[in-house]
Amino acid sequence: MTTRPDRGGEQPPRPPAVETSVPPIPEQPGAERTSPEAARAATADVPPTVADPAVEDGPAPKPDRAQYGVCAFLALVGAFVIVDATRIGHAVNSADPIGPKPVPILLGVLLLIVAAIYAVDVARGGAGEPEAGEDVDLTTPIDWRTVLLLIGAFLVNAVLIDRLGWVISGTLLFWGSAFALGNRHYVRNLLIAVALSLITFYTFAIGLDINLPAGVLQGIL
Repeated sequence: MTTRPDRGGEQPPRPPAVETSVPPIPEQPGAERTSPEAARAATADVPPTVADPAVEDGPAPKPDRAQYGVCAFLALVGAFVIVDATRIGHAVNSADPIGPKPVPILLGVLLLIVAAIYAVDVARGGAGEPEAGEDVDLTTPIDWRTVLLLIGAFLVNAVLIDRLGWVISGTLLFWGSAFALGNRHYVRNLLIAVALSLITFYTFAIGLDINLPAGVLQGIL
């Protein structure tokens, strides 16, 4: 038990404090201590660095003159649409007070504007970013056999659609396109081609009220 000094007692003796001393850090040989004043003076002696001159990007890219052909094509199409729209008669009634002429004229004007903006961009050196060809070897030559087979399938469809009808010519088109692209499942492709031809035939007839040529199947379909 401890005694209180105000009651005439004496305070209990406290244990002596243990002095802890930190051993000095040995100075490394060759290392010199620099005072803050010397560091500031050394910093003041260094002249301000001059910014590196800007690196020139080189000459401006030359415009791709081949793109002017696309501009000319768009302008010609726009002019043709406008000229053709002016030949439309003034068929105006209560259901359509505007008539059919303004829409193609507007499209033609927009084509001319796009052609002009495109030409200005090409003149300033603008060019489209080339296709990286993620999974395509750009050095591979054109597969002319596949291209010619696809063209042949479309030509056969164009020649036979009025004589044989869309269902038969469309079947030949779908089946021939699959064959040209390398698919050799002949029976399965034939069934899919027939189904696609029938679906498109009835979609146009029922959904859009457009009758595709029935050909030799007239009266059956």
